[in-house]
Amino acid sequence: MTKRTFLQSVGDALAGVAATWRTQRSFRIQAGLTAALAVGLTWLRPPLVFCALCLVMAMLVLAAELFNTSLEHIVDLVQPDDHPLARAAKHAGAGAVLIASLMAVAAGIYLYGAPLYAILAGR
Repeated sequence: MTKRTFLQSVGDALAGVAATWRTQRSFRIQAGLTAALAVGLTWLRPPLVFCALCLVMAMLVLAAELFNTSLEHIVDLVQPDDHPLARAAKHAGAGAVLIASLMAVAAGIYLYGAPLYAILAGR
């Protein structure tokens, strides 16, 4: 394998994100929810540490989706036909994304549930 410069490596990584954006509907939905989160955090103006925690959780969900997509591509390359182990590997990857997503939602509810309820209830 040839030596790559740092900028070439960054370009390759961005190409991977762009390819995932183009081909994976769930990644686009999660990215949209992350953008909505950023808008919501701007509106709520919580402590900076809460913002950081929520944004880290959202980025972990996006990273999990990128890992899951790469796992699916590898499985399809190695085992293009339907196989129980291929299906199990894909389901495990999807499960990882689900767990990351549920934890992000739980953290958001824990950190912002009461303040958001108070704002919406007019208190």
